[in-house]
Amino acid sequence: MTEHAASPRRGDTPAAHAPAPQHVVETMTGAQSLIRSLEAVGADTVFGIPGGAILPAYDPLMDSVKVRHILVRHEQGAGHAATGYAQATGRVGVCMATSGPGATNLVTPIADAYMDSVPIVAITGQVASKAIGTDAFQEADICGITMPITKHNYLVTDPAEIPRVIAEAFHIAATGRPGPVLVDIAKDALQATTTFRWPVETSLPGYRPVTKPHAKQIREAAKMLVGAKRPVLYVGGGVIKAQATAELRILAELTGAPVVTTLMALGAFPDSHPQHLGMPGMHGTVPAVTALQKADLLFTIGARFDDRVTGKLDSFAPYAKVVHADIDPAEIGKNRPADVPIVGDAREVLADLIVAVQAEFDAGHKGDYAEWWEKLDEWKKTYPLGYEPAPAGQLSPQQVIERIGRLVGPEAIYAAGVGQHQMWSSQFIRFEKPGTWLNSGGAGTMGYAVPAAMGAKAGRPDSEVWAIDGDGCFQMTNQELVTCALNGIPIKVAVINNGSLGMVRQWQTLFYNQRYSNTVLHAGPGHDGVEPPAQGGTRIPDFVLLSEAMGCVGLRCERPEDLDTVIKQAMEINDRPVVIDFIVHQDAMVWPMVAAGTSNDEIQFAKGVRPDFGDDLD
Repeated sequence: MTEHAASPRRGDTPAAHAPAPQHVVETMTGAQSLIRSLEAVGADTVFGIPGGAILPAYDPLMDSVKVRHILVRHEQGAGHAATGYAQATGRVGVCMATSGPGATNLVTPIADAYMDSVPIVAITGQVASKAIGTDAFQEADICGITMPITKHNYLVTDPAEIPRVIAEAFHIAATGRPGPVLVDIAKDALQATTTFRWPVETSLPGYRPVTKPHAKQIREAAKMLVGAKRPVLYVGGGVIKAQATAELRILAELTGAPVVTTLMALGAFPDSHPQHLGMPGMHGTVPAVTALQKADLLFTIGARFDDRVTGKLDSFAPYAKVVHADIDPAEIGKNRPADVPIVGDAREVLADLIVAVQAEFDAGHKGDYAEWWEKLDEWKKTYPLGYEPAPAGQLSPQQVIERIGRLVGPEAIYAAGVGQHQMWSSQFIRFEKPGTWLNSGGAGTMGYAVPAAMGAKAGRPDSEVWAIDGDGCFQMTNQELVTCALNGIPIKVAVINNGSLGMVRQWQTLFYNQRYSNTVLHAGPGHDGVEPPAQGGTRIPDFVLLSEAMGCVGLRCERPEDLDTVIKQAMEINDRPVVIDFIVHQDAMVWPMVAAGTSNDEIQFAKGVRPDFGDDLD
C-alpha cells in the first residue's frame, strides 16, 4: 500500500458523524456486515445503482435508518455525486455499483477523484469468488483496472474481513493526501454468514503520512520568506483539504506577501482580499501569471506545479527559489526542484511558519515588499479581467456567469463542468470561502457539474447549489436531474448554451484556421462547421422541454434585459430543480490565455494582445 498524494487532511476519518458502536459482536450476513460497517464509520449517504453482484447488500440497506441511498441513473453520476458530496462537506463520499459494467462505469469518477485528491470510497460487487478469473457473466477485474487511479483498493472474498476493510478504506481515503479507495466484494462473501465485530483493529504499518513538518525546514523557509524581495504565496487545493485557510490568511497578512490560488484552491483565500492576485495558469489573471514569472521566491503550499500553471516548465518562474510544502513527498521535486522541501500537513506547516516568521520579525528581520507591490498594483490596474461585449441584443456568457455570482452570492456552492464556462466561472464568480467551488481540475471531466452539484446539495441541503454547465457537458450527465427531482434535491443548473463545444471551437479558431470540425452541437449529419441556429431558432434538444420532462422547472433566457429577472426567478424556486437555458453568442473566447506548450511569458491579454511589462525587475 502506498501513499500517493498532496492534499492533507487532519485528524480522524471526516466521515464520522457519531461515535462508533463499542465492542459489538453479532452474527449476520456479509451484506448486513457491510451496511453496519458503513453506519459505524458515519457514512450517511450512498449514491448507487443495484445489480446482480451487489444486490445482497441492497436488502439490508433498505432497513438502515442511518444510511440514505440515492438511486442514480448512471454509475458515473454516482461517482461524481460522491465527489461533489466530499468536496462540499469535507467528509468521505460513498458510491456503490455492481460488477462488470457497473464497476467500469465508475472508472472515470474514480480517476477524477484521484487527480483532484478527493476522499471517496467506491464499493462494488464482484462475481462469486470461485468464478473470479473465469470470464463469468458481468465479471471485470476492477481492482486491476483501477490500481493506477486509486490510493488503495481491496478484493474481499472472506466476509469476516468486511468491517476491517471498510474501516481501513475510510481511514486511507480521508487521511494524508485524500483520494479514492475501492472495495470490491465477492457476491458469496455478501451472502455468507459471518460474525460482525466493531470496533475493529486496524494495522497499516506501511501507511504513516507525515503531518508534522521538520522544524529546521520551517526555520529555513521563514528566513527565505522575510529575505525575499519579490515573494509569492503559491497556494494549491491542499490548503482547502487541510482546512488550513485561516492559517493561510494569518500568514499572508503577517508577511504582506501576494497570494495566488490555483483552480483547485479558489476560495482558500478571499478573492476580495487586496493581497490576492487571482488564479495563475493557462487562463489565469495577468498579475497572477506574471507575478510567478517575476518572483524571486515561490512559497508553494499544497500545489503540484501542474502543467496548466507552469506552461513550458523550463521557462517557469526563472528567477525564483522554491519552498515547496506538501503532504505527499512524491510531489516535492517532481516537476520543479525545491530549495527548501517541507513534508507535512498544510495546516501544521502554516501554523509553524507563522511562529517562525514572527520570530524573524522579533529578531529585526522583516521583508520589504513595497517596490514589489508597486509593480503588482500597476499590473492589477492595467490588466484587469474583462470581456468584449456581445453583439447587439445577444447575451455574453461572461455576463451571465458574472450576474449569477453577484445575485446568488459567495455563500452558495458552484459546481462547473469543463471548458470555457469553467474558466469564466473561475474568473467572474467571486469566491470568498473554501468549499464553495467544485470542478474537475486534473482530469478535466465533461459531465461533472450536474451530478457533483447533486452530491453537494445532498451533503449540504441548506446551501444554494448551482451547476454552471456548457451545452456539451450538460448532454453527458443531465439524466441525473431525474435523480434530483425524485429525491428532493433542488439544485439550479445554468446551461451556457453557445451551440458548440466552446473550448474546442476556441482552439479551432486560434490554431486550426477556423476549421470547425465536429464542434457544432445542434447541426444535423453532414453539417460539420455549420453555425448554430440564430437566437430563437430550433435547437436539438430543447433544454427547457427536456428539463420539464425530467421533473424540473425549465427556463430560457436570450436577451440581456431579461438576465437578472430570470436568475431571480430561479432563485425563488426551491421545491425542485431548475434549469436555465442561457442562449449566448458563440464567438466569445476565454482571455487571458497561455497557449499549451508555450511559456507563461507569452501570455495574451486578448486576441493578438501581449502585455508589456517593461524591463525585468532586479
